[in-house]
Parts: sequence; structure tokens; C-alpha cells
Amino acid sequence: MEDRGHEQTRGAAGRRARGELESDVLAALWAADGPLTAREVRKQVPGDLAYTTVLTILTRLHEKGMLVRHREGRGYAYEPARDEASHTAHRMHSLLEGGSDREAVLARFVSELSAQDEHLLHQLLSGHNETPAEGERSRRKR
Repeated sequence: MEDRGHEQTRGAAGRRARGELESDVLAALWAADGPLTAREVRKQVPGDLAYTTVLTILTRLHEKGMLVRHREGRGYAYEPARDEASHTAHRMHSLLEGGSDREAVLARFVSELSAQDEHLLHQLLSGHNETPAEGERSRRKR
């Protein structure tokens, strides 16, 4: 039996799934220590992409407000407009806003969390921003 998971992600002709290339470019920029040029991004993104493809994706992400660009020589260097956590939170919020039954979406989301993530979410909602180990230490001091 062959593995069809990779084929589904890449599509019938070996193409990336919609949004996968943008995600790969963003991941490369988040992993970088500073702004990257299109050539530098091309080296970091998996696959043998054409320079023009990378440049097109960078331009689209910039137009969407997801990237900031700075003049570097005759071209630009790009960096994310927000960090990865902020970007992911924004996407989650957008998906929640787009649903017709907010309570059902939140209930399903919470029901599928790991025990560790559920504990962390409970702490965040309670206004306690401490790790489980910190919480244990503070309880012992009392």
C-alpha cells in the first residue's frame, strides 16, 4: 500500500498545497536572525524554487501586510511584520470569527487539547502566567 499523505499535500502534479509556499517562506523568515533577501529566502525554503517564484511570494506577503521590506542594494530584504505567535493567534481569531457557531468551535477546540495545553490555557484564562513547576514552588512557600 502506498503512502498517499505526501501526494495529498503536494497535489497531483507535485505542487504544494495552497498556502504551503507562503507558510514555508514565513517559517524561513521567522527562523532568520534578521531580514533576508529573496535569494537568501530561496536557499532556506525546501525544494528547488525559481527566484521569481520566491520574489512573487515575498511581494504578495508584503502586500498583505505580513512582511516589512527594507531597501538593500537594488532589491529588498524582508522580515515578518509580527512574530510567529502573534501571526498564529491572528489566524486562529480569524477562523473563530468566520464560524457560524462560536460556542461549538471553542468547545471542540478545547476538547481536542492535550492535557498539558488544557492546563496552560486554564492558567492563562485564570490570569496566572506561571509554568506548572513555578506554581508548585509558589504553593510550597505558602
